[in-house]
Amino acid sequence: MNLTSLFFVQGAVTNIIRIIMETQQKNDLKYNSIILIPTDFSEICENAINHGAELAGFLNYKVCILHVIDKQDEITQKNDDSTLDSVAGKLLKYKQEYENKYKVNIETLVRDGNILKVINLVATELKANLIVLGTHGKKGIQHLFGSYALKVVLDSPCPVLVVQKRSFEKGYRNIVLPVSNDVESRHAIEWIKLMSRLFDSKIDLYKAAETDPALSKRLDIIIQQISKVLTIEKIPFTLNVAGKPKDFANQVVAYGVENNSDLIMIITMPGEGLPGFNFSVWDERLMFNEAQIPVMCINPVELGRYYYDWMG
Repeated sequence: MNLTSLFFVQGAVTNIIRIIMETQQKNDLKYNSIILIPTDFSEICENAINHGAELAGFLNYKVCILHVIDKQDEITQKNDDSTLDSVAGKLLKYKQEYENKYKVNIETLVRDGNILKVINLVATELKANLIVLGTHGKKGIQHLFGSYALKVVLDSPCPVLVVQKRSFEKGYRNIVLPVSNDVESRHAIEWIKLMSRLFDSKIDLYKAAETDPALSKRLDIIIQQISKVLTIEKIPFTLNVAGKPKDFANQVVAYGVENNSDLIMIITMPGEGLPGFNFSVWDERLMFNEAQIPVMCINPVELGRYYYDWMG
């Protein structure tokens, strides 16, 4: 590496550390230490409540369990007043059961409207730190998952944790962070720091293979920036490189299975100058992975404006 490149990397690392500190100060004011968990009372959503409530215990967060009544439900309720009582009863049962089980403060909420819009509106109103969504493959909340899941994730004002049937167990000890030129992985640093403190996590930086020299050099700089922050924060990490370039999403899942990963952390934001990158396909393959590894989707709305600062 020549002297100019070295100064570039050092300057970029200084910027990223400054941005992380500034962002944490903003987040302390912006969020209310709440995990929002939507439910349609299905078994899949109950698993999400279990997962989210247990995580809330580690984070010392509160939980809000949300049920959205859509137009069809409203029509049913006009003909049957007992329906709303049933909803209230189910939510009360959840509150009592999971408060007792995980020793966390749980509130419940019922809202009318389009579930795709209501979830993120409520997350914004509550200043929630995290949304936990339950799914099984492309099934899950009946009106949400499938082709519409990505809209909730991409419009979310906070990270979204997508969980399947896999239990929380002992938390997120092994976290995979995919690093490629297609996605902006550096925005995940703050959550990596938090998870590492809570679960003594090891971070697996999984680097995409690159054949283009310019893209390879750019990717090396990104890896150096992330590695520098992890080293400063004393967070243990490893770096592994995928095989020859192919379907990176499938490579990430395969790597997670091979290494018994507890969480995959992805950024819902494409890298710079990649108009041909199919971001929806990338997200869905990871969110609905057959290995049932939980996936944290970070939508860097607050950090987005700093992107070019990071790029130098």
